[in-house]
Amino acid sequence: MQSYTIGQAARLLGVSPDTARRWADAGRVATHRDEAGRRLIDGRALAAFSIEVGQSAGGEDEAPYTSARNAFPGIVTAVKLGDVAAQVEIQAGPHRLVSLLTREAVEELGLEVGMQATARVKSTNVHIDRT
Repeated sequence: MQSYTIGQAARLLGVSPDTARRWADAGRVATHRDEAGRRLIDGRALAAFSIEVGQSAGGEDEAPYTSARNAFPGIVTAVKLGDVAAQVEIQAGPHRLVSLLTREAVEELGLEVGMQATARVKSTNVHIDRT
């Protein structure tokens, strides 16, 4: 399973590295250390925590977390596979994005909960890029 540094987690959550570090210090999200001594967050733990953060951010008056190209880098929080179609959920800062795509596309991208991905929005379509 992929793990994320505090800085990577902060970017995916749409907060500063200092905020992510304070959350980790407070025990809101579990960390472990790698061989080099860096603090890492397990991808599945970060996915679950990103949902919590996204739900609690609903009432805050913050600028939207977007780019000029409508790209939403985030973390995959759910993958539901059907026989032909699939549903992928991404938490990008306070934004939860859901995309319906083919099962084949999900399998080719190797999408799974806890991995980093970018949702690209154009009109009413959400496209997923593996990052």
